[in-house]
Amino acid sequence: MKLFIVSYHPIRFVSNQFVSCTKMQGTDANNLLRKHAMYQRGKSNAAEFQQETDDVFGRIARRYDYLSDLFSLGIHRLWKRKVARIIADEPWETLIDAGTGTGDIVLRVVNYCRSRENMTVVASDSSSQMLQIAKGRVQVPTDWNIDYRRFNAEALDEVLSNSFDCYSMSLCLKICDRHKALQEAFRVLKPGGLAVFLEASDIPFGWLRKLYLKYMEVCMPLIGWAATGGDKSAYRYLLNGIKEFPDAETLASELQAIGFVNVQFQRLTLGIVAIHTARKPAAS
Repeated sequence: MKLFIVSYHPIRFVSNQFVSCTKMQGTDANNLLRKHAMYQRGKSNAAEFQQETDDVFGRIARRYDYLSDLFSLGIHRLWKRKVARIIADEPWETLIDAGTGTGDIVLRVVNYCRSRENMTVVASDSSSQMLQIAKGRVQVPTDWNIDYRRFNAEALDEVLSNSFDCYSMSLCLKICDRHKALQEAFRVLKPGGLAVFLEASDIPFGWLRKLYLKYMEVCMPLIGWAATGGDKSAYRYLLNGIKEFPDAETLASELQAIGFVNVQFQRLTLGIVAIHTARKPAAS
């Protein structure tokens, strides 16, 4: 029985018109997004998570990988491996992994790209506890520079515009203001740069989605409570985020609205999650 099922779906473009990166600056980008109908759908922060007032990920940092295995039955490892492979196939020299958590993506990217030289990786997260764990997991190859920074993905104020070849984020869009995070991803990428997002998706099979959500509602509170020693926050945010996060087509349209081109997505594991890839337009 195969647990990892991949289906490929190029997005259906809302229009054939793309805004070039030279026009996607400051208020121009914000005005475009406000006018884009698809951008208005759904909550911007699906999980209604406020990291400024709830340090839940700091509290569960030591058990985070264990929780990820429980919640996904270990399949998240396959999802992240695919993300890392997409990045490894790209001719990049600079990568920022936003919402890096305990460093799963960075760890896998290093393993795939270890033979390359003079690579720069910024692993960023809002939780210092998560970053500390990530730093201890990754053996830095010779001639590599891996920098661990406490950044908020919604406002990468210390990161220069047009500075990274690749941007990645895995399973974090549902616990932040994704509209702000996506705009920041666009800003920090170099023209022609690649963005890769792994996130929960809307299972296309109605009966399976109902079954999956019922499983989450009934089983996740018990698993989360047991695994965290009674901290209900971990599974509450996860459940809210999954319920409220938009489907893969809508997220693809949001990426287009921001200015990304060549937007595509792949559904994994019967559509439980999807990987979106998108490029910032090359400089004209």
